[in-house]
Amino acid sequence: MVTISPLPIRVDVTTLPFETPQNLFSLLPPDSAIAWVRNDDGLVAYGEYARLEVKGPNRFVEASDWWREHVHTFRATDTVRTSGTGPLAFGSFAFSENETSVLIIPEVIIGRRGTKSWITTIGDQQMAINDPYLDTKNYTITWGEGSRSAVSWEGAVANAVLRIQNGELDKVVLARDVQAVASEPIDIRRLMAALAEAYPKTWVFAVDNLIGATPELLVRLTKGLVTSRVLAGTIRRSGNDERDLALAASLARSSKDLEEHDYAVRSVADALTPFCSSMNVNESPFVLHLANVMHLATDVNGVLADSLNTRDCLQLVRALHPTAAVCGTPTTSALDLISEIEGLNRGRYAGPVGWIDSDGDGEWGIALRCAEISEEDSRKIRLFAGCGIVAGSIPEEELAESQAKLLPMRDALES
Repeated sequence: MVTISPLPIRVDVTTLPFETPQNLFSLLPPDSAIAWVRNDDGLVAYGEYARLEVKGPNRFVEASDWWREHVHTFRATDTVRTSGTGPLAFGSFAFSENETSVLIIPEVIIGRRGTKSWITTIGDQQMAINDPYLDTKNYTITWGEGSRSAVSWEGAVANAVLRIQNGELDKVVLARDVQAVASEPIDIRRLMAALAEAYPKTWVFAVDNLIGATPELLVRLTKGLVTSRVLAGTIRRSGNDERDLALAASLARSSKDLEEHDYAVRSVADALTPFCSSMNVNESPFVLHLANVMHLATDVNGVLADSLNTRDCLQLVRALHPTAAVCGTPTTSALDLISEIEGLNRGRYAGPVGWIDSDGDGEWGIALRCAEISEEDSRKIRLFAGCGIVAGSIPEEELAESQAKLLPMRDALES
């Protein structure tokens, strides 16, 4: 199924220098916000020039075709010329091909990268830039169960461990959700600002009511250079620096976490190899320290092969999704088991989220540490977390890990 907007004959796209405030999110309206920000640099956007909703096995190809058709209608003027200038499309793809994915071309895009900052507008209309917001309404949060109880989810983990030990598969990622209701409509800007302040090393994103702070870069394509950051294997921080150093060392030695991490790295490297003329994969993972948890992390870097005439970064996204970090190994067996025992509809959780430019370059993360605000009632929100299950997994420990992964969004909501 494809839902598309009609194409115009020709449209002007203008990128000009623009002085931005420190808090990029302050330029956004309280709803319909779009963002991709890390360490105070990145992109925020609003207004819908065009929108695509798509599902099915060819959703990435159809999204790429739709974007290229629009690019051919743009008459661009760009006086800044850096990564992220010019027309962009922001996307959030569902984990499953059976759920709806979305790609949005905003009317106004504001960006900052180092010393450069800019504004891009699409079309003839003059879009008003919002004054930086000063206050948002305070609200209280009421928490409820998700699609299944914590005890029930532990049972699913135990089932998965047994299936793995019986040789049906090597690893599976099981997700869980929790529901929350706020006393007032939830302000997306407030959530993003809280996430950015607490987790500056992550990519804070918002696309079509899906908001989060992901530490995992699925793929970046910049002028032929390919980068991916793989995270798998997690331990919760204690809050004591000396204790955390010891925990980091234990994570780096953990056979269970190293096994889980190796599956994820191999799935990414295997997916990217056909597209690259050369590739570099670190032999051993490093420990990435975030505010609430630590992860085993590996960077995968490659050079795009000229001979393949790769169309754009969405082609790489299609090859990578789903990685072992959010699905499991082997992929088909893991998907089948997820469908059988997970007990929830992931929607766009654990799917690719990011942006693409008119040259086909872009950045895409995996929608983790995230939540989705209800379209029907903006006071309601659903939070997601997932854990990689291998033969040595212990259900109680996996539940504790999922609670740690829910903390970023819980804290942002209650800030």
